[in-house]
Amino acid sequence: MPGSDPNDLSLLGAAPSFAAVLDHVSRAAPLDRPVLVIGERGTGKELIAARLHYLSKRWDRPLVKLNCAALAETLLETELFGHEAGSFTGATRRHLGRFEMANEGTLFLDELATASLRIQEKILRVIEYGEFERVGGRETIRSNVRLIAATNLDLPAEAAAGRFREDLLDRLAFDVITLPPLRARSDDILPLAEHFATKMSQELRRDLFAGFTPDARQRLLSHPWPGNVRELRNVIERAVYRHDDLDEPIDEIQFNPFDSPWRPQNKIAIQNLPSSNSVSATPILPMDFRSAVEETEIAWLQAAMQHAKFNQRKAAELLALTYHQLRGYLRKYRLVGGEDDD
Repeated sequence: MPGSDPNDLSLLGAAPSFAAVLDHVSRAAPLDRPVLVIGERGTGKELIAARLHYLSKRWDRPLVKLNCAALAETLLETELFGHEAGSFTGATRRHLGRFEMANEGTLFLDELATASLRIQEKILRVIEYGEFERVGGRETIRSNVRLIAATNLDLPAEAAAGRFREDLLDRLAFDVITLPPLRARSDDILPLAEHFATKMSQELRRDLFAGFTPDARQRLLSHPWPGNVRELRNVIERAVYRHDDLDEPIDEIQFNPFDSPWRPQNKIAIQNLPSSNSVSATPILPMDFRSAVEETEIAWLQAAMQHAKFNQRKAAELLALTYHQLRGYLRKYRLVGGEDDD
């Protein structure tokens, strides 16, 4: 298949939560309808979009991708819809946009929630009527595109706050595929680690990968993986290339590549943790109270754990919790997979 491989190794996994997602993708792929892919950073949203495309009837047509967060509004508009020569300073010739390039195929818009409301309105028109005009042009362009959009934000909450068009959300939400974070599919951590390690060993032209020590395996399982599969891949590849004794299993795992005794210290970093006194007294209403509280607690827990270099006793002190209280919160939000961590 041309382009991205829908069987990319980052989509390996047998955990029930992940297997359910792949089954969901297989059922949604043949339908010629928009799909919204939601997940934390590093969970593989772009790979899921590629799988949706290559399992669809459009598999032999273009799969065109665009990261909406990477461009300013004016550039995003011309990249999506194209422009005519002379439409603005520097536009010396006609430029085809991604909707034209993806005609008869699939257009994947990553980080769509960062697009302005005006751009969202133009995208909605293409979805509903299959037509648009290039920037600076009057000709109506027809486009038959299947749209797949991705975000790591809560779009219903964004729409309720007026930051995302509700009518566009309604159109995109024909089906929503939500990817589980790696901490929710702990059964997949070690198989993925083995796979990444084997691939890295092959890249380094090594004949042998001796595996991981039991201690290293436990540390891999206990890490909360805020960067998900992308972070896991980086950690494993770094461990493999730094490992010199090829006959022995890997024991040293460095989760934070910035960790160094000479690292410049930002003394106000932990002070940026929100306090009970700093929570806004005027929340944007309506809101999902329980979800907002959970998101805040998770953010505080992750910030404290990272600042404490994932030492749970130190993190508990930073949050004025007992060790067992912290452990309870970590288990509640599935931010830990191992036992006591001193």
